[in-house]
Amino acid sequence: MFFSIIIPLYNRPQEIAELLGTLTLQTYKQFEVLVIEDGSTKRAEDIVKSYADRLDVKYFEKANEGQGFTRNFGFERAKGDYFVIFDSDCLVPHDYLQIVNDSLNKDWLDAYGGPDGAHESFTPIQKAISYSMTSPFTTGGIRGNKKGIGQFHPRSFNMGISRKVWENAGGFIITRLGEDIEYSIRIHSLGYKIGLICDAIVYHKRRTDFVKFFKQLHFFGRARINVYKFFPDQLKAVHFFPAVFTLGLIFTLIANLFGWLISILCNIMVALIILLIFFHSWWKNKSAKIAFLSIIAAFTQLTAYGFGFMQDYWKRVVLKRS
Repeated sequence: MFFSIIIPLYNRPQEIAELLGTLTLQTYKQFEVLVIEDGSTKRAEDIVKSYADRLDVKYFEKANEGQGFTRNFGFERAKGDYFVIFDSDCLVPHDYLQIVNDSLNKDWLDAYGGPDGAHESFTPIQKAISYSMTSPFTTGGIRGNKKGIGQFHPRSFNMGISRKVWENAGGFIITRLGEDIEYSIRIHSLGYKIGLICDAIVYHKRRTDFVKFFKQLHFFGRARINVYKFFPDQLKAVHFFPAVFTLGLIFTLIANLFGWLISILCNIMVALIILLIFFHSWWKNKSAKIAFLSIIAAFTQLTAYGFGFMQDYWKRVVLKRS
């Protein structure tokens, strides 16, 4: 099978260098790489072309449209039997394509997704953020997975679709705010087989500090409402969890401020959540420092998602603004 790896890029030249470096180490060699510069001011043309002697890599430039439509640009120019999508802030293990190829030959999937993890080179904050994005005590635990709730929806940092899916379903119809979830649901609705390839892991850097992480997760919360506008039946009770958590924190602060008796119960519940996250992260990462940072990351994730979710739910669902 021949793979086309498609990577949208926006003002991240150093990241693409690290990603391409990991692709040179792939044990499975039947693939091409398409890097599409999405209107960047920090261009990476020279960096990408420096890998031309080690990779079948092509570099394109286009006006800024966002990652969804930039991936479509890549689909239209890809020659592979199967398209693989990565975010530019990923590192890919050397056996990734071999694992995917073997898995598809054994049990065919029209589209697949893979998990993400923390690389040993990540900073403690990056490892804490990675924990929060995969933890059973945050939205990482409620996102679709093999043992999760409802359908599995591949995410575009680590996602693949067959050429047949693209030819029949088309590409992304929105470019931001949950474009990968909408695409996954649409592929499901057309009867294609989608699944998780558990061993097809990538190391996803995500954000390098908590301010950037808050902004990203606030965007994710808004994205869930954007998907709801396309597929109302896909908004489940579990998607309200970060908003309920956020409102609970606000209520706890108010209860403490006014000395309400119920604040004791609220404080106990918050303390239990903190302890669960701390000890679970410590067990996973073998580091007390990362465990402490994981508390900050988890609370940042849930409140940022919760505020974004509530903001657009109020504007777009309650007030029915576009």
